Amino acid sequence: MNQKLAKFVMMSAVLMSGTVAVVAEVPRPEHPRPDLFRENWLTLNGEWQFEIDKSADGESRGLTHGKDLNAKIMVPFCPESKLSGLGLGNTMKLKDVWYRRMFALPPAMKGQRVRINFGGVDYKSWVYINGQLAGTHVGESSAFAFEITKLLKDGENEIVVKVLDDMWSGLQPCGKQSTGNSQGCTYTRTTGIWQPVWLEAVGSSFVENISVVPDPDNSRVFITAKLNGSDKELSLKAEAFIDGASAGADAATGPWQNSLVLNLKTKKLWEPGAPFLYDLKLTLSSGKSKLDEVTSYFGLRSVAIDGRRILINGKPVFQRLILDQGFYPDGLWTAPSDEALKKDIELSMACGYNGARLHQKVFEPRFLYWADKLGYMVWGESPNWGFNFKPEGYSGYINEWTEILLRDRNHPSIVGWCAFNETDGKVAAELQQMMWNVTKAVDPTRPALETSGWVHTMPHPEVLDAHDYDGNGVSLRERWMGNLGVTSVPRSLPARYGTVKALRAADRGLPFMVSEIGGIGWATEGGWSYGSGPKTVEEFYLRYQGTIDAMLDNPHLFGFCYTQLTDIEQEKNGLYYYDRKPKFDVKKLHAITSRKAAYEENEQDSSRQAVKQVEPAWKVLVGALQDGDLSTPYRYVFENPADGWMKEGFDDESWKTGLAPFGGDGNWTVKTKWTTGDVFFRKTFEYDGGDIKQGALVILYDENTEVYVNGQKIFGVEGFITNYQLYPLTERLKKALKKGTNTIAVHTRQTTGGQYIDLAVLVEQ
Repeated sequence: MNQKLAKFVMMSAVLMSGTVAVVAEVPRPEHPRPDLFRENWLTLNGEWQFEIDKSADGESRGLTHGKDLNAKIMVPFCPESKLSGLGLGNTMKLKDVWYRRMFALPPAMKGQRVRINFGGVDYKSWVYINGQLAGTHVGESSAFAFEITKLLKDGENEIVVKVLDDMWSGLQPCGKQSTGNSQGCTYTRTTGIWQPVWLEAVGSSFVENISVVPDPDNSRVFITAKLNGSDKELSLKAEAFIDGASAGADAATGPWQNSLVLNLKTKKLWEPGAPFLYDLKLTLSSGKSKLDEVTSYFGLRSVAIDGRRILINGKPVFQRLILDQGFYPDGLWTAPSDEALKKDIELSMACGYNGARLHQKVFEPRFLYWADKLGYMVWGESPNWGFNFKPEGYSGYINEWTEILLRDRNHPSIVGWCAFNETDGKVAAELQQMMWNVTKAVDPTRPALETSGWVHTMPHPEVLDAHDYDGNGVSLRERWMGNLGVTSVPRSLPARYGTVKALRAADRGLPFMVSEIGGIGWATEGGWSYGSGPKTVEEFYLRYQGTIDAMLDNPHLFGFCYTQLTDIEQEKNGLYYYDRKPKFDVKKLHAITSRKAAYEENEQDSSRQAVKQVEPAWKVLVGALQDGDLSTPYRYVFENPADGWMKEGFDDESWKTGLAPFGGDGNWTVKTKWTTGDVFFRKTFEYDGGDIKQGALVILYDENTEVYVNGQKIFGVEGFITNYQLYPLTERLKKALKKGTNTIAVHTRQTTGGQYIDLAVLVEQ
């Protein structure tokens, strides 16, 4: 029997007592919300009872009240994690699970309204207090709370939580959680409670939610507070502090919602790398009686769009972002400690990064607190992978994203939102546009992407991006410089190839970043990375610098995001190992990453104004799938051919005949099945010898590919892409082509995952 399963069975055989024993150390004991803190609180982290409900019949078996569960778990860690005490990993599909524990209400909470808070539970939750349903919640990443005052009794009280996590339904977001064994870009799952649980006492009326909008230009901050309660003569005071001294205050009266303006005596900005945080206190009173007091903080910081640029406090700050997926070897989605959250930011900054793209996961408020404290910029993202974009799932998705925005919108470290990653514009456009509109309605103070990747569907976007794992720094530089109008190379594809809409929109003068690059592997044994990993550490540094320099030298990019901070399970392309030990000399990485970017030096009009789009008149020499009749058959083999296979006159009569695209099972159209490690294919085509103004290769490759014309190598790339991209090759094609009959030859090598190759050669004459 699997050791993890054996451990679980053994634990399940031991019935727990009705009261969970007090343990020496409570995990994650810090207050979960430094941005919304009340002194009268109690953590419920620690040992709980736990049971996997394989038959989904817990209610009929009476598990909602008074029944011991058959195992133990350490909350807030999910049962798949080591820190939970179970360490089940992906050994079983946990769909229905139950939690139970007892607690006594602290004396200081008696006579107050009591709320139970959950930082995050994946996915649908039912919370029972002493057998009575306190409430239900849908969503894996948003926090929620229920008032339980009337359900409590003297002495011991019982909490029971039922969780349904049907990540296989396609109707809930899962992020990078694997539906089976960990593979590719998906990792060990998270089920049930994965963020802290705590009680807090509030007054008969209390501050339920706040919005803090800074206005640094006028040294003030706007505060809107939503109140809960029906006391008479309510008044709310908000006061900012610097080192304990008052820096500004305002007060308002009235029920439900209050708006205040704090004019600050001293102006201190929150800036990337140089943050300042004001302390904030909100006091709610009825007459002379204080009902509620909440402490928080804020940063005086603005985000604005100016042409191609995103400005922080009016200045163009180049965003050097790292891809951070927030996984931990022992806690999975849950950090083992508050210090671990802080350390991940420090590890990133040590390599020269000033921010992160928080990828396919909603990070907890404690992480955002440390980002605020350390002056670290982040983009918030929803874990949309696993969601099938069927309308019956829309309401849950939109509601949860709204809750996330309401919780996290006050953090100065957040400089942008992105609700989706790498989506299909045909099926996702409707929900993406809904989510974008919701995002801007809840938080109009930051830019928002409707999706990160390639296919953008907003009719009037405000910021755009694309992903590019080209392992060649030269071609990476050439492509993005040209596509943003810096040099005289093609800037668009004929529409039939599925033009990367981000590039067209970027040419309208919108802010644009390449939001996934790199993925360079090192120490990849037993795993994978993007493309073939470097053979020596010196080669790694050269490739890393070439990739980063291509971004830093482009004055029209406002930033980039490098994949990634750490290895995660089988994906081994981090700058650190999964256990956070460094792979490389971080000082050397810092020097490469942190040098001044052209974007930060460029104050010319070209950085802010649109570039006139010129549509080339393309002639197809070699056709791809979209070219129909122009896509003529190739000769191909799957085994290594004889030397000179790419040259003119090579005897390929024994090779098979087939149309491109070549590929295995996947999402793209395949004309010729290819499931081996390599494919070699070639054919002839005609060229009239006319003058070439521009020449380009249009290609969709997965993965490492070389292209030859008349025996001359015109293109080579490692890794893979997931949409057709244009590579300007004007000079190379001029040298390789001749009037009359020409030969194109292609070799594509597959190492892991899917496989696909299709291409076209175009010229403008």
